[in-house]
Amino acid sequence: MTCQVIFAETPVEDTPYMQKVDEADKACANGKWEEAEAALMKALELDPENPANVLILSNLGMIQFNLGKDTLAIQTLNEAHSIAPVSVTILSNRAKVLTALGDEESAYKDYGRIIELDTTYISARFHHGLLALKKRDFNTAKKDFEFMERNFPDDDETQIAMATFKSSIGEYAEALPFYNKILLTMKEPEYYGARAYCNLMTNHLQEASDDIAAALELTPDDGELYLYRAALNKMRFRPADATADAKKAIELGIDPRRALPLMEKQ
Repeated sequence: MTCQVIFAETPVEDTPYMQKVDEADKACANGKWEEAEAALMKALELDPENPANVLILSNLGMIQFNLGKDTLAIQTLNEAHSIAPVSVTILSNRAKVLTALGDEESAYKDYGRIIELDTTYISARFHHGLLALKKRDFNTAKKDFEFMERNFPDDDETQIAMATFKSSIGEYAEALPFYNKILLTMKEPEYYGARAYCNLMTNHLQEASDDIAAALELTPDDGELYLYRAALNKMRFRPADATADAKKAIELGIDPRRALPLMEKQ
């Protein structure tokens, strides 16, 4: 997280208040969160009536979250929201913190409010749809993601949203083109793993094998990938290899109830 720009790049009066804001910006850029927090709190103290304080509070809340001061971060963001209730930046920051703290219902409401205020705020709609999907509210997720596909078809978040939605409802073949596009630019293990699963479910075994291998090269201790490889080996009639991979998956934290059906009966 970096501090947001509070003032436009125009000359401003060099006051103690502005000096503290500048200190905070520099501290944020270097990941020095405690220094940034102290500087912003001092700025608020120096000029409590400054209209820019609402943006300072928004930044301060995220800095406090980075410092692990979760309750304080929410209090700060609530204060910022009370001053500027239609600020989508503040709502977005609060939603991020709420999600991280496990209060997904409150985060869902904040994201919903954001897209009421700004229908083009794609990141908010993306997270709103993902939270709807997690709640198994497929109609809302579908509405959010299809809006993204209509209006932002080439955006990375749109590709991720559609891939996730299609695979979540069992349309694995339809999910594959979205994962293919994602992996052109984002060669991350989670996407290789997700595409591997879709390939397994559509009986594209060689493609699944290639994806699992690529993902394991990036994250060799991911138990889910060994579970996928166990399933792949079982589908290829290699029971000993499937058993070895299933055991490895369990060692890496996978629920044995998921792995045992893939193991060779003794």
